[in-house]
Amino acid sequence: MKYTRLTKEQFEELHREFAEFLAVQGIDKIKWEQLKTEEPEIVEQHLDIFSDIIWESALDKSEFLEHFSKNHIFLFRFTENKAESVVIYCANPNIDLLTQEGLVWLSENISSDQIEIKQGHKSFEDKNSVIFTLIRQGALITNGNLYKQIKIALGI
Repeated sequence: MKYTRLTKEQFEELHREFAEFLAVQGIDKIKWEQLKTEEPEIVEQHLDIFSDIIWESALDKSEFLEHFSKNHIFLFRFTENKAESVVIYCANPNIDLLTQEGLVWLSENISSDQIEIKQGHKSFEDKNSVIFTLIRQGALITNGNLYKQIKIALGI
């Protein structure tokens, strides 16, 4: 398994897609129930394969990620073999960037000496593995609006 198995809730949400996946494998509802009791290892393999397919599809479409902490915001943009990053650091210990108030403060003080902004980039061979690792560390897939706004606001 390349990624991680979907949760029970995710499988329930993707019930129709999973049924179609099994149908392509020649497995109907009766056969599935039979496999669950007689060959659970085959069931596990199908769950893992389907999970990887779903993850691969979602990661293929991903271009932007965001990760927030109390005093950092990490913004990422991915191309096929490169990631660009913008890291915003708030040196003011009284500001929490995880709150609405903290974000308002940031927008009003983006150019102050209490804010440090760095850019970076990194090349890689497997975009999806890099994105998956960041997601496991707490990053979220986004539409990239914040990344774009920061780049425009700072002229970078």
